[in-house]
Amino acid sequence: MSRLAGFSAREVGRVAERLGWQLERQSGSHLVYVPPSQGLPILVVPNHRELRPGTVRALIRAMGIDVDTFLQIAGR
Repeated sequence: MSRLAGFSAREVGRVAERLGWQLERQSGSHLVYVPPSQGLPILVVPNHRELRPGTVRALIRAMGIDVDTFLQIAGR
């Protein structure tokens, strides 16, 4: 099983917030975060109970960190 399986939107959002990203708004079933620099790009997280590993990996790349750092911040 992938190390990125079983993450929820809430968990990914919590990691983003610890890195300084701020929840700007919710658009339908998507959470929109802005980076600490208040510029682009934004981070759009699908608000699902469980995200697919590929989606989590794409969000990790968008945050500019590696998988190990993400897992450490998430506490896994």
